[in-house]
Amino acid sequence: MELFCPPDRTFNEVVPDLRRSFGRGSWILVLGPLYNILHRVLLEGLCQEVEILFVNSGRINCYMRKFKSSIIIFFAFPFLSSAQNITLTSDQIKSITPDWKGERSADGRPKVADKFLERLKHVSMEEAWGYLRGKGYNNQYENDWMVIRPDSAMVGRVVTAQYMPLRPDYDKIIKDKGKSEGRIGAPNSWPIDVLKDGDVYVADSYGKIVDGTLIGDNLGNAIYAKSHRGVIFYGSVRDVEGLEAIDGFNGWIKGSDPSYIQQMMLVGINIPIRIGRATVLPGDIVLAKKTGTVFVPAALVEDLVMNAEFIQLRDAFGHQRLREGKYTPGQIDQQWTDEIKKDFLQWLDTQKNLPMTRKELDDYMKNRTW
Repeated sequence: MELFCPPDRTFNEVVPDLRRSFGRGSWILVLGPLYNILHRVLLEGLCQEVEILFVNSGRINCYMRKFKSSIIIFFAFPFLSSAQNITLTSDQIKSITPDWKGERSADGRPKVADKFLERLKHVSMEEAWGYLRGKGYNNQYENDWMVIRPDSAMVGRVVTAQYMPLRPDYDKIIKDKGKSEGRIGAPNSWPIDVLKDGDVYVADSYGKIVDGTLIGDNLGNAIYAKSHRGVIFYGSVRDVEGLEAIDGFNGWIKGSDPSYIQQMMLVGINIPIRIGRATVLPGDIVLAKKTGTVFVPAALVEDLVMNAEFIQLRDAFGHQRLREGKYTPGQIDQQWTDEIKKDFLQWLDTQKNLPMTRKELDDYMKNRTW
């Protein structure tokens, strides 16, 4: 069954249609600008759970929600309805990142503290990947990149952008909407305008290489001036030599080409996107190294960093004691005895360059099972 909701339909007009359509096991596709109505539906008790569902590049990037009568409704998110902008509003970004309880940027994205971004650089890809899989996040990693500076790691707060093959009628809507919002220049420069220090520009351009070059060295300079980071593009760039000349700039791309961007359109900024095998939300923290990229939900960054740093300390202690012959490999590789734990704590007292404060470490160990 399909229920279409024109832009001018009100909540009171839509809900009776939903109620009349209730039938156990049936499916309803709801089309139209129903974002605000969605929240009223929740308040009326029609559904148990609500999350925003995005239909993006022909892929469903978020979730379904199940109603009490076993009806499942798909909400097609109307990015460019009369009530929506090219980018999600601050409240909308908050609604898709509810686990983050800390500070946020003005645009609503989680703002993970700089100290954790710096410490995340020292976490290996395997440690980050393993931690996330242990938390049930199995789709946060992508590899097989062309890296502009492969020996340099990059960590930052994600700003997302979604590109699609050009469709003239929709492209006109995008450009008209951008003009009404005061956006300047070509649409592929608009994501750059929102960058702040510490941001990483992450774009899905569906792997297009020829005529899919999102930036050259001019836009590369603008990106680095604003973010002091670089880019991660599931697509291509041009002017690689010019990009290499930007001191500090880095990029993870799928290729390069001398052509200019053609037959593409920007459809959204700071919306959920897909980067290869990974689902990426605005405000995620990306760890990018020569082996790949991993996108970490903001709410998990601090614990991931602490977990990795603790394991690094355990390993350093274990390696030292094995070299000294104090313990056997079997003793170190299994659950530690109280004697080894006591030795480890005494060893920590001798370490002058811990990656975290001793208070942070002590608090972390209180909740760890070793």
